[in-house]
Amino acid sequence: MSDKKRRLKSTSTKPATGFKSRLQPDSAILAILESLLASTRSASTSKTPTAKSLSDLNLSATCREVTDLPPSSVRRAIEQTILTAAQSILSGRGFSFSVPSRASSNQLYVPELDRIVLRDKSSTRSFSSLPTVRKSAITARVLHLIHQLCLKNIHVTKRDLFYTDVKLFGDQSQSDTVLDDVSCMLGCTRNSLNVVASEKGVVVGRLVFTDDGDRIDCTKMGVGGKAIPPNIDRVGGMESDALFILLVEKDAAFMRLAEDRFYNRFPCIIVTAKGQPDVATRLFLKKMKMELRLPVLALVDSDPYGLKILSVYMCGSKNMSYDSGNLTTPDIKWLGVRPSDLDRYGVPEQCRLPMTDQDVKTGRDLLEEEFVKKNAGWVEELELMLRTRQKAEIQALSSFGFQYLSDVYLPLKIQQQDWL
Repeated sequence: MSDKKRRLKSTSTKPATGFKSRLQPDSAILAILESLLASTRSASTSKTPTAKSLSDLNLSATCREVTDLPPSSVRRAIEQTILTAAQSILSGRGFSFSVPSRASSNQLYVPELDRIVLRDKSSTRSFSSLPTVRKSAITARVLHLIHQLCLKNIHVTKRDLFYTDVKLFGDQSQSDTVLDDVSCMLGCTRNSLNVVASEKGVVVGRLVFTDDGDRIDCTKMGVGGKAIPPNIDRVGGMESDALFILLVEKDAAFMRLAEDRFYNRFPCIIVTAKGQPDVATRLFLKKMKMELRLPVLALVDSDPYGLKILSVYMCGSKNMSYDSGNLTTPDIKWLGVRPSDLDRYGVPEQCRLPMTDQDVKTGRDLLEEEFVKKNAGWVEELELMLRTRQKAEIQALSSFGFQYLSDVYLPLKIQQQDWL
C-alpha cells in the first residue's frame, strides 16, 4: 500500500470516532470561555498605558491619519481644496490637486500600534498632464458630488456615486479609488463622506443593538442573520450576554453555525463579511470589541488568503492604511482552520487542495510582512502550508458530517484553548 493510500485510510475515520469522545461537558468549555472573557476585560482595564496613536510615538517618518468629521467640516475642507486649486490657476501654475500617495512603498507597519499606517507623502495630480488629466477630472467631480451630499446631509452607495457620471468614471473601480484619495486628501474617514458600500456583512447571535432608533435582536434573525448597517454612526445601544465574538470568513460556515444555533450552546456573536472584509463589517467588529469588551476568535480557510483576510481585520489593509486607526481590531485569536489542523484532525486527502503558484507567492509574501514575522505561531503555520503545498476550506470538515464544525471541531478547539 502506498504512503498516500495508507495515510488516507488512517485519517478518514479517525476524527469522527476519536475526537468527539475527547469533548468535556459543555459546562467545562463554558468555564474556559468565561475565563477568557475575564482575562480580556482585565487586560483592557488594568494594563499599563501604552501609545495608542501616531501622535504618541516619536517616529522617524511623518505619517498621515484621518478622523471622523461632521458634514459641515467635510464641506469646508472641500471648499478650501477648490479654493487652493483656483488660486493655483490664477497664479499661472495650472489646475492641480495635491493627492497623498497610497502606493505600497508608502506604507509603514508600526509594531507599537500593531497596524499599517500611511507615510505623509503626496504627488501632484495635474489637469495639464496627459497621464493624470482624466483622474484629476474624476477627482473634481467626486469632490463636487460629496459637497452636495454634505449640504443635504444624505447618504448614497458607491454604486449610486458611480452612476452619476458613468461616461467620465468608465468603471466603478475608478470612482472607488478616487473616493479613497479624496478621503485621504480631506483628512476624514470614508464614512464621513456620506458614501457607503452596499450591505455585505451579516451578524447573528447574542447581540441587541439599535439601528437608527430601531431595536434589533440578533437571536431572532434566522439562518441568514442581520445585515450589518452600512451607516455605522447610526448603530448604538449594544447589549450582549455573549462570552466571545466568532469572526467567520465564509458565508457557508456562518449559515451552518447559525442554523445549529451554536450561539445558544456557547453564548457568542457570530459575524462574517462573506470573504474580503468591507468597511462596515470592520467598523462594526471594532465597535463590538470596544463597547462590549469581548474576546474575538477567528475561523478562516486554511490558505494564504484566509490569513490575509484575518490580517486586514487586525492590522488594516494597505489600500486604506490612512484609516487603520478606525478600522482595525487588535488581538484577534486565530482559532482555525490552521494548516496544522489538517493532519491533526485527519482531514482526508480528497478534501485538501493543491496550492497554485499564486497561492505559494501570496504565502511567501505574507512571510515577509512585519506583522506576520512578529508572531512565531503564524510563521510556523505558514511555513507548514508552503512546505506541504496543501490548502483546505472550512467546509472540508463537513467530510466528517455536516454538523462536525459546530458539534466537535469548534468546541474541542475552545476546550484545548488551541488558538494563536
